[in-house]
Amino acid sequence: MTEIIIQTQNEKQQILLLENGKLIEYYEEDKEYRRREGNIYIGIVKDIINGMQSAFVDIGTEKNSFIHLKDILPKIDETKEEQNQKININQVIERNQRLLVQVKKDSNEKKGARVSTHINLPGKYIALLPNTDIVTVSQKILDKKEQERLIKLVKENLSEGNGAIIRTSAQNKEKEVIEDIKRVEKKWDNIIQTSINPEWEEPQLLYKSEDIIERMLMDLADSSIQKITVNDVTIKKELENFKNENYEYANLKIEMKKKENILDIFDLEKQIEKIESRKIWLKCGGFITIDKTEALTAIDVNTGKYTGSQSLEQTVFKVNQEATVEIAKQLRLRDIGGIIIVDYIDMKDNENKEKIQKLLEAELKKDRSKTQVEGFTKLELMELTRKHICSHKD
Repeated sequence: MTEIIIQTQNEKQQILLLENGKLIEYYEEDKEYRRREGNIYIGIVKDIINGMQSAFVDIGTEKNSFIHLKDILPKIDETKEEQNQKININQVIERNQRLLVQVKKDSNEKKGARVSTHINLPGKYIALLPNTDIVTVSQKILDKKEQERLIKLVKENLSEGNGAIIRTSAQNKEKEVIEDIKRVEKKWDNIIQTSINPEWEEPQLLYKSEDIIERMLMDLADSSIQKITVNDVTIKKELENFKNENYEYANLKIEMKKKENILDIFDLEKQIEKIESRKIWLKCGGFITIDKTEALTAIDVNTGKYTGSQSLEQTVFKVNQEATVEIAKQLRLRDIGGIIIVDYIDMKDNENKEKIQKLLEAELKKDRSKTQVEGFTKLELMELTRKHICSHKD
């Protein structure tokens, strides 16, 4: 059974996703912290930095946001970020120009938000890509005929000038996908109409992205979430309103627990504590360590107490195998994003390396976030990337 627990306590909100009682996703937010990732603004270009082919854009926040030339030029392919090196940013934008942008990465204590003119407006079955002709399908839909059917369906129903990413939840759906396209396009039309107000001289927020709970419900609706448990009356009312407005959630049970710390009821404190631990032990006796830096996350695999009973290669493969399953689990549980480097124990057998990579790719398919496994480098390091589900202040 898949269920969500939302605990509101003092100035903190904890959101937990459980699968058969096991914690698989965990988010924690301060009430005062305003998440902006996904928000759409009319911003004003303040400064252009020629040497970096970038600019600072005022979107009405404490710090000006940052935009790069590649995030202004039209996107040709959703999978590529190449840009024409001959184009100078001064040819594309100018100071004091109004710019419609979306926050792609939230601000932190050191930097302002990263923004882009490439809008991604999420729906339940598609994510709308305005001003492109790109139509692509989730990599998690493996059936080629289903991919072709969905691409044809979406292209036939999209308005001219719009593209889309077809989400995994669209699989085996038709009427629902068409309705979702209409719903998201209407939302985009309203944003455009609002943005052309000539009286605005200051930056304006045009669209506020869904919060963590709404996004979780949107992504996991087809995973049969049976119950949400809360300890806050206001949250319960908001969820009931959401349920009433969306017929897909008619069977969703929303339960109120008046106890201040509802995590005690589900005995989850120990599972949460493990998220903070640098070292995670494996069943075989090996372990992994997770170290986050500003540039990337490094994960190291160690044999630990495990000595094995066969050859050295088999011992190493066994630890790497268990570590792979745990790594995929921890990436989702800790919502680790950005560049991730895994230092596996060296394997001499190329077939074993291929098995580990395929296992990692298979385990990451359980993750609702976008991941990309690049494979082993020349230094025998596994390289991959993952997109945050929720932006953090770190």
